[in-house]
Amino acid sequence: MKVSIGGPLKLVFRPWVEGLENVPAEGPAILASNHLSFSDSFFLPAVLDRKVTFIAKAEYFTTPGVKGRLTAAFFKGVGQLPVDRSGARGAGEAAIRSGIEVVESGELFGIYPEGTRSPDGRLYRGKPGGLARVALATGAPVIPVAMIDTEKIQPPGKVLPKLMRPGIRIGKPLDFSRYQGMEHDRFVLRAVTDEVMYEIMKLSGQEYVDMYATAAKRQIADAAKAEKEAAKAARAALAQAGKEQAQKEKDQAGQE
Repeated sequence: MKVSIGGPLKLVFRPWVEGLENVPAEGPAILASNHLSFSDSFFLPAVLDRKVTFIAKAEYFTTPGVKGRLTAAFFKGVGQLPVDRSGARGAGEAAIRSGIEVVESGELFGIYPEGTRSPDGRLYRGKPGGLARVALATGAPVIPVAMIDTEKIQPPGKVLPKLMRPGIRIGKPLDFSRYQGMEHDRFVLRAVTDEVMYEIMKLSGQEYVDMYATAAKRQIADAAKAEKEAAKAARAALAQAGKEQAQKEKDQAGQE
């Protein structure tokens, strides 16, 4: 996949990279990145010599039929790890277990602390679960990563990607060994997550928003729905006014 996908990506888009020396040549590490685009999971592994394992919902690997098998092969090839979202606590616990397994096997584990893609290009509050718990349970260093301009390559609604150079800025590893064994302390988890997000903010230059991206998406969706309903109501009122005016003119013509 590095040859069939990574090679063409680098050739066509020519992503620039800073701080590549901060990724260890061997041994475990956690790559914590902002998340601007679906393509983030392709550009980052493409510029690294080592494999990066991300997590993906299990449905991508279990869909039947030819399309399902091709999808499963693709996600396995690009380093995606299936996570079963069933169970008492769902995807969160499954992702943490999977992340710990990847790190303990000496590999690179990629994670997006925001939990979802940014809806507007700003950096949102990191979720104090997966990243911090994997880091504290394993003692692995956390390497902050900033993806830059990847959201501009293929904005929502655009079919053809825009040819431009995205950027990847990799920061120095962060050591949280002082908190090891405290992965169930919510205040420690919050502190670790916030420290990582601060480093990502410095690397990316993004505006920081102290709320979760999922909440921001709900607000945006609610605002869009309200605007649509208001526009619909305005059209209905305008149509009613037109009918009343037509009826009034008709009545006046009858009286004459």
